[in-house]
Amino acid sequence: MNVNQSAPPVPPFGQPQPVYAGYHQSSYGGQPGSTAAPTPYGAYNGPLPGYQQTPPPGVSRAPASSGAPPASTAQGPCGQTAYGQFGQGDVQNGPSSGVQMQRLPGSQPFASAPLAPVVSQPAVLQPYGPPPTSAQVTAQLAGMQISGAVAPAPPASGLGYGPPTSLASASGSFPNSGLYGSYPQGQAPPLGQGHPGAQPPQRSVPPQASSFTSPASGGPRMPSMTGPLLPGQSFGGPPVSQPNHVSSPPPQALPPGTQMTGPPGPPPPMHSSQQPGYQLQQNGSFGPARGPQSNYGSPYPGAATFGSQPGPPQPLPPKRLDPDAIPSPQLNELPPQQKTRHRIDPDAIPSPIQVIEDDRNNRGSEPFATGVRGQVPPLVTTNFLVKDQGNASPRYIRCTSYNIPCTSDMAKQAQVPLAAVIKPLARLPPEEASPYVVDHGESGPLRCNRCKAYMCPFMQFVEGGRRFQCCFCSCINDVPPQYFQHLDHTGKRVDAYDRPELSLGSYEFLATVDYCKNNKFPIPPAFIFMIDVSYNAVRSGLVRLLCEELKSLLDFLPREGGAEESAIRVGFVTYNKVLHFYNVKSSLAQPQMMVVSDVSDMFVPLLDGFLVNVSESRAVITSLLDQIPEMFADTRETETVFAPVIQAGMEALKAAECAGKLFLFHTSLPIAEAPGKLKNRDDRKLINTDKEKTLFQPQSGAYQTLAKECVAQGCCVDLFLFPNQYVDVATLSVVPQLTGGSVYKYACFQVENDQERFLSDLRRDVQKVVGFDAVMRVRTSTGIRAVDFFGAFYMSNTTDVELAGLDGDKTVTVEFKHDDRLNEENGALLQCALLYTSCAGQRRLRIHNLALNCCTQLADLYRNCETDTLINYMAKFAYRGVLSSPVKTVRDTLITQCAQILACYRKNCASPSSAGQLILPECMKLLPVYLNCVLKSEVLQPGAEVTTDDRAYVRQLVTSMDVAETNVFFYPRLLPLTKSPIENTTEPPAVRASEERLSNGDIYLLENGLNLFLWVGASVQQGVVQSVFGVSSFSQITSGLSVLPVLDNLLSKKVRGLIDSLRAQRSRYMKLIVVKQEDKLEMLFKHFLVEDKSLSGGASYVDFLCHMHKEIRQLLS
Repeated sequence: MNVNQSAPPVPPFGQPQPVYAGYHQSSYGGQPGSTAAPTPYGAYNGPLPGYQQTPPPGVSRAPASSGAPPASTAQGPCGQTAYGQFGQGDVQNGPSSGVQMQRLPGSQPFASAPLAPVVSQPAVLQPYGPPPTSAQVTAQLAGMQISGAVAPAPPASGLGYGPPTSLASASGSFPNSGLYGSYPQGQAPPLGQGHPGAQPPQRSVPPQASSFTSPASGGPRMPSMTGPLLPGQSFGGPPVSQPNHVSSPPPQALPPGTQMTGPPGPPPPMHSSQQPGYQLQQNGSFGPARGPQSNYGSPYPGAATFGSQPGPPQPLPPKRLDPDAIPSPQLNELPPQQKTRHRIDPDAIPSPIQVIEDDRNNRGSEPFATGVRGQVPPLVTTNFLVKDQGNASPRYIRCTSYNIPCTSDMAKQAQVPLAAVIKPLARLPPEEASPYVVDHGESGPLRCNRCKAYMCPFMQFVEGGRRFQCCFCSCINDVPPQYFQHLDHTGKRVDAYDRPELSLGSYEFLATVDYCKNNKFPIPPAFIFMIDVSYNAVRSGLVRLLCEELKSLLDFLPREGGAEESAIRVGFVTYNKVLHFYNVKSSLAQPQMMVVSDVSDMFVPLLDGFLVNVSESRAVITSLLDQIPEMFADTRETETVFAPVIQAGMEALKAAECAGKLFLFHTSLPIAEAPGKLKNRDDRKLINTDKEKTLFQPQSGAYQTLAKECVAQGCCVDLFLFPNQYVDVATLSVVPQLTGGSVYKYACFQVENDQERFLSDLRRDVQKVVGFDAVMRVRTSTGIRAVDFFGAFYMSNTTDVELAGLDGDKTVTVEFKHDDRLNEENGALLQCALLYTSCAGQRRLRIHNLALNCCTQLADLYRNCETDTLINYMAKFAYRGVLSSPVKTVRDTLITQCAQILACYRKNCASPSSAGQLILPECMKLLPVYLNCVLKSEVLQPGAEVTTDDRAYVRQLVTSMDVAETNVFFYPRLLPLTKSPIENTTEPPAVRASEERLSNGDIYLLENGLNLFLWVGASVQQGVVQSVFGVSSFSQITSGLSVLPVLDNLLSKKVRGLIDSLRAQRSRYMKLIVVKQEDKLEMLFKHFLVEDKSLSGGASYVDFLCHMHKEIRQLLS
């Protein structure tokens, strides 16, 4: 069969199939963000300066970056802060509401020279040519070109973001010795002699090299140029800042003491030569000074509103936005020192919300058929159906690029990592069928004799169907007589569409005894619940809550297909410094307890009666769960052991000769004398030093050895942590990480606040379908091979990924490298084979196949990349890097790689243009904003409130996340709740994650897959407060509230329904935190507004884009 030919639709197969419980597919909202007036940004990575006094005469300075020094810092309830409940300071990101920030004098008159026409540029593919001279570099600070084929018409008010537009250049040089430094306070950057005003892009005399400071790095952002002045230009003081990156009307600069009154006027058309200014808004200033913004009450005429859908795209040539073609106010409108200062308009840079919305509108309605090789699937944020026609669904495999370079030289040049994020047991929505199960009887599945690849749709049958050629290694194999079938006139088998393995991308084989351990079919797996009964666990109410929940939860153990009850057996252990095993045999009247106090030499004191069937031993189990909280109610034992507990569980599974899972509920650092004893090594002084990596490494090698033994036995460990202080997550999570398990963390656990989150996570964890004792191998066609793996698993050799357990949430990320030349005609093939034991004890093979295109042109590579998958890979690569390298090195590596990817595109694929333009490939235009979010994450740039345990926890969590989870984790969703009509219960369109998108008259939900915030503006209507919170005014809302009252009105039902639907889309329960504007908890909320500058020194999106542009220009020059 030719790989290129698309298969006809697949008829249903005749056999009944098991279906996993479906789950609701994410559907994220997204609309263009508001066109609020741009706000000043601080220097990249610098501290947040406070507001400064008027500068000395003659020194022009950028506006102070938003952020006053912290007033106080509040401790969490346990004297520490936890991930998901950081410490809260009273820091305001700007002055209190109502205070109008004024801009300092320094802008000078512009000449009213004629405006340059907009230059349209056809997208031609040609080499970039020699690097431009420094004079040319500065001559044209034209726009940022987003290359692509068609651009939708821009809205009237400036540039609505659409492909392929150009934005004014962000050539911000960050002067200072630091990586992204800023000028010393009160000192402007070196200034040049002359300054060109608005002028056409083609100039007869080229200016000299330009130097820009970042938008608020202490000096005005301006080029130093010498060149003839244009007619009418005058300079009488410090040179004015150059228009830089503006595509909406720029804010007017105000001298101290001047207040502009009245609402802003409507923005003029894009190319008028005169325009009224509008009022500067300060980031975080929500007072009456803020004029109307789009979709907040009365939108500007012509401004994009959130509610409106984008119109049909109209083909336009790509536009280049020239900063010099941006209209300036008339000279006589304002006194000389009040002229506008141009800066980047956040609405003119690529918006994740717009990209998500466009993909939804364009690709959400049609099913995605997988028959064509190398198709890029819809984004993970788009809700779509998949039709399997020969390639695995993107729910199982997503690639960083669907078009692989033919040679390793080309791959090295582009620097785009070639990787696949594989989720072998992914749950499917109810509308999609689970993979078909194929039983070939005693002969087992058909494989290639040489490379051992499994039969798949890409195998080529020859000699009338008597033999087949392997698509992976080209070996010719005989077809067994019982599998023989004739070929049709196209060379395909006539039964191709009756056999899943010949027509589908994903399917399962029943494995024969040869695929089983010790050549014996497996026994169904077991679950062992191991409960910490030390003082902390009993006092917090955890033990009682857990025992009560287990009584009912044991009825919901995972089961196969239509089985009436689960085949999984259960056992119980409690522990503090010693271990207590329980005999819950069905013939006993009461459970029996056996204590093992010699924890250094662990053994299991009983075999018969430890692992039991729930329905048979129901009465004894219930009696035990009633007695445990009473038995340990008066305990004074505070010390715990940890490694011996896992050892005991593993030995019990070994004695029972089955695989299984341990559920460990643990509260404190294991300091009792025993193997695996740990000491408190938490040391924040190591942050930003070369020894910082030790904080992420396990304390001792004992846990790795233990994990290896667990994997050999098929013993997976899920760990639920309830710490009140440091517990060394980096060490305790080693065994769950290497066995394919999960870690859940509930810092400062309190039953009243956290029980819903804990019980929800526990229920989901116990009920989810798991494959046990699994081995996964990824095979590739000749030319590429799998070289690196990321995720929660163990590897004893270079090819086999070993997983004691694997569930539907876990992914394995695989990186590929070239080992030979590929050719365009054949493409490249991947086959992921997972051998596992099902919950019913059946040994199975799950196969996923994917065919990719190969290219000889770099443009084809860049046209078929997927940014979300790229970021997933880069985050995992970086998070593993912190184990062996200083965090700063890891950050720099990420920035360099991103710059190389974009510089290679600029040099080889973009049509020639001025170096002042930042040109981004259409499907990578969000790479800078997403990469900046990764760089600002807790692991790579911790704030003062993030604990060492939080960082280790997030690091291991991200390691096995899928693409949808990393997408929302790094760029959270911000949903306005009162913009759409109350009766509309669908998810509202999201807005960009920036403080300037917040209106103080609205309430917003923000979620990132782990956290859920409800932010309430200070001016929200009294009726809304009453409807949602059941109180009469804003001041009566309890800050930090985690449960909304159940009220009988439309708005309350809508908000609670939306919260429930967001939780249903995520693999972990998100605890709600209500945050009031201007409240101390708001600092925690602002940490998730990732487009803004962060308190820990992370750059704003705008500043990072400037920095990336500078890096790219350095590479090109």
